[in-house]
Amino acid sequence: MSHVGVRPRAVMRSVAFLAGGSLAVTLLAGCGSSDKAGKPLAGQDIGRAARAQIADGGTLRWAVDAVPETLNTFQSDADATTTRIAQAVLPSMYRLDASGRPERNADFLESAQVVDTEPRQVVLYKLNQQAVWSDGREIGAADFAAQWRALSGKDSAYWTARNAGYERIERIERGANDLEVKVTFARPYADWKSLFSPLYPKEVMGTPDSFNDGARRKLKVTAGPFSLKKVDRVDDEVTLTRNPRWWGAPPKLDKIVLAAVPRDERAAVLAAGKIDLAELDPAAAARVEGAAKGSAGPLAGPGSGRTAARALRSWALANGSDEEAAEDEVLAREKLRAALAAGEKQQQALRGIEVRKSLEPAYTQLALNGSDGPLADERVRRAVARALDREELARVVLGPLGLPAVPVGSHLALSGQAAYADNSGALGGQDTEEAQALLADAGWERGGPLKEPEKGEEAAGAKGRKAEEDKAGDEKAEGKAEHDKAEHDKAEHDKAEDSAGGDEGTYIVGEDNKAGREDREHGRDGSRNLAQDGKQYADGRLKRGGAPGAYAPKGTAAPAGAKTGPLAKDGEPLTLRFVVPSGEGSQSLRTVAERIRRMLDRVGIRTEVTKVSDESYFEDHIASGQYDLALYSWPASAFPATDGRPIYAKPVPAADGSLSVEQNYTRVGTDQVDQLFDQAVATLDEEESRGLIRKADSRIWAAAGSIPLYQRPQLVAVRKSLANAGAFGFRTPVYEDMGFLKKGVKVAPSPSGS
Repeated sequence: MSHVGVRPRAVMRSVAFLAGGSLAVTLLAGCGSSDKAGKPLAGQDIGRAARAQIADGGTLRWAVDAVPETLNTFQSDADATTTRIAQAVLPSMYRLDASGRPERNADFLESAQVVDTEPRQVVLYKLNQQAVWSDGREIGAADFAAQWRALSGKDSAYWTARNAGYERIERIERGANDLEVKVTFARPYADWKSLFSPLYPKEVMGTPDSFNDGARRKLKVTAGPFSLKKVDRVDDEVTLTRNPRWWGAPPKLDKIVLAAVPRDERAAVLAAGKIDLAELDPAAAARVEGAAKGSAGPLAGPGSGRTAARALRSWALANGSDEEAAEDEVLAREKLRAALAAGEKQQQALRGIEVRKSLEPAYTQLALNGSDGPLADERVRRAVARALDREELARVVLGPLGLPAVPVGSHLALSGQAAYADNSGALGGQDTEEAQALLADAGWERGGPLKEPEKGEEAAGAKGRKAEEDKAGDEKAEGKAEHDKAEHDKAEHDKAEDSAGGDEGTYIVGEDNKAGREDREHGRDGSRNLAQDGKQYADGRLKRGGAPGAYAPKGTAAPAGAKTGPLAKDGEPLTLRFVVPSGEGSQSLRTVAERIRRMLDRVGIRTEVTKVSDESYFEDHIASGQYDLALYSWPASAFPATDGRPIYAKPVPAADGSLSVEQNYTRVGTDQVDQLFDQAVATLDEEESRGLIRKADSRIWAAAGSIPLYQRPQLVAVRKSLANAGAFGFRTPVYEDMGFLKKGVKVAPSPSGS
């Protein structure tokens, strides 16, 4: 599934994705019945098999989005494939378990613990005595120290994308022997387990030149179950081979080839036998699943083409076509039949492939740009949030895939992770009446006066035309009772519709003709304002005191003379610009956007949906703030105190007068949230730190700058004979255990959600 997203740990902006992920003095406790974190909604689906059931040897061909521009995960253009390679060829002190929590990587680390807290926090690492680099040198304190110096932020000659945590270190030194590394922190750091994963050799981190350029195209020294053999930019492939110096369980595969394959070509390349594993969008996954069940899917069987050809020839002759013309028609149909036969052959080839499913460690959110315009008012943002039925949106995306359709309850963790708790109650659930009351309190009036266009000029773009049409049409309304009935009928109709809708390009909802939108400067009621903490809410509901009659029981008829028409304020209608990506792989986002449009329309909020190319969607619209509403994704992090802060930090004015937002693309933040993050990251008591993170999340919900919707689906097509690979969920892949089953061995498929 193609989702626009971002990944916090490489760039202070990096792409979530469009794909990749992000990646404590005692081991975290498991999930108990009283644990607010709960359990993951879906487990791994990887065709799990014991190593004894897997044949030795073979090459796994794995489809990726692109050959990476850099092999250094700490550079700004690192991507998901950079991370994939690093996991296979470099040391990591910790990796993620099935619940998205950090666990010690025993191949590299015998133990790690905080041995002192006063006057400074000191962490003592004891390394696996067998752990060596591929050149035979022991992994040791020199490598830790080189990485710290490169990422500390003290030397600007290093072109680093992030230094989170490393800037808090005061010194690194050898312990009692070469296998011990002692790290002393200048300031307490709760997320110390996030450091040195991956760990690069001192040959990469030792000088700015080697850091900036030396690791972009090659890694001469590695220390994982695999080594980097070749980066082929002609054939767009990266080849990994067994590391002969690997001391752990020997890899089952001889090679892993990461091949760049466009997502819309992956089903065909799978059928051709050129790749063995590929993440798919839902439409392609449905096709592969249909083939596995013996269904021809959209392709007809080969016999139907011949029958249709005879019928077409008879029709052509009966309707006056001469024999030659009829033969041309038959020839064209024969070509179609050949294509159908080829399609059937491809379908048969796909029957050796299965789709493994889980939930990706990332969630899709609705972002509300609070920098200016109507959404600078917290009451309007909260009204948008209260209009949403998040359960319905989760069902739309996940229900057809057979995955748990449960809304995400936290901005900072996902179900099963240590910091997770459902804090959505700080904002409240779907409530049309409450949404309308919030809008009324913010001064948005039904049927309020609208500015007339200047003489001889059109109204302000599509917005002006739409406002006049709405005003004329809505003046014919006959009262709230009839409006409620129409709303109910519309809701029933929405439930019956499966089409995405809203896919006609740039338009204002309700207009038949497409139209662009005027610049954002029109119709704004303030300059670049920052959202502030709300003072007028109790239990997620507005304290009453808005317009009279705004809180009448549902179904009550509007009094005679009650105003109708679009919501307006200061002569401007309430219209929000909803930007969506237009690419073929973004269909599910457009489906969700259309459902959201309908939900907002019911409370009087009009939306102007604008489709933009996938390539420009993030940089030109999300990051630059050229939107009111948008859908994009964030990855889950095992270290939310570190990774969450730049995403939700209060924007501050920069020296040049612009607004510095870090990764907070909604431009909504508060001092209190910043303070809670600062406290959480400096608290070494794990339970206390988690409590502070949950409090921060509650405040983020209350500010209504972003609304988490659902965990993203993870759909991976895999050759049925491939074991221990597929939809990994939270857990870091174990590359040495991947391989092809021995002949005659069959593994039962993983049940969904296990």
